[in-house]
Amino acid sequence: MKKVLVTGAAGFIASRVTESLLQQGVEVVGIDNLNDYYDVRLKEYRLQLLQRKKGFEFLKMDIENQRALTELFDSHSFDVVFNLAARAGVRYSMENPHIYMKTNAMGSLNLLEEMKRKNVRKFILASTSSLYAGQRMPFTEDLAVNTPISPYAASKKAAEVMAYSYHYLYGIDVSVVRYFTVFGPAGRPDMSIFRFIKWIDLGEPLEVFGDGAQSRDFTFVDDIAQGTILAAKDVGYEIINLGGGRNPISINTVIAGIENRLGKTAKIDNHNFHKADIKETWADISKAKRLLGWEPKVSFEQGLDKTIQWYRENHEWAKNIHL
Repeated sequence: MKKVLVTGAAGFIASRVTESLLQQGVEVVGIDNLNDYYDVRLKEYRLQLLQRKKGFEFLKMDIENQRALTELFDSHSFDVVFNLAARAGVRYSMENPHIYMKTNAMGSLNLLEEMKRKNVRKFILASTSSLYAGQRMPFTEDLAVNTPISPYAASKKAAEVMAYSYHYLYGIDVSVVRYFTVFGPAGRPDMSIFRFIKWIDLGEPLEVFGDGAQSRDFTFVDDIAQGTILAAKDVGYEIINLGGGRNPISINTVIAGIENRLGKTAKIDNHNFHKADIKETWADISKAKRLLGWEPKVSFEQGLDKTIQWYRENHEWAKNIHL
């Protein structure tokens, strides 16, 4: 890889992917519409760190805008497209499903059309473990995921199958990477770990949906970034899980770990379990090991240490991030 496009470059995962690519000497053009789904200050913080690095060019742009993408692809010659731009969040997708389809499905289609037009041969698509709702665990990539239980998951499934069509018709090499509950420094404030750290630190009640026994296959963001970059190899068309691959960790265990590290006790406010949530996730990552030589290196405990360290180092502004 000499020059690549990273969409959603100011996002949590994409910013780490971009940073790692730059460290490897790859030239990166990053685009992001900097929408306000969550506090833009976090996106601006990540973007400022990237803009200090050699080889990075940023353009404020929306993948829903086909004309802008055409101009972008005419101005640059990309070896690989990392499509990490997305509308995320299960619950909000039920409130505004149209924007999820526009960004996650139509945005991916727009990129594939430009790749076809300019003969860009490699596409990495970020997808989600939310597609595995109701399937047997640990989740394997060959499971039928034809019953998504949220518009978010449905929009990601749409992007996956459209990418397959472009692989079949036009020979575009596609790696679909399904992420499992990514966490780490400067993470998304709509996800549990950021919220729990802030609430416990400030002595505010924690919103817990259900009894806290539900569990997730937490994966540290640096591991996810490395797996995403390794997925740039030629594979034909493959769906690849990137997850912790260990026994899932319960929300109650997460809360206890944060309490222990902050030396504070949580005030828990339980709510009914949300219909569109999944009780448990657990990735089978044997395919990632076989195809990419990838497996996570950072344990949940190490990742939680790093995340809380970042929060403490940036406490003066991080504590004010809107949740």
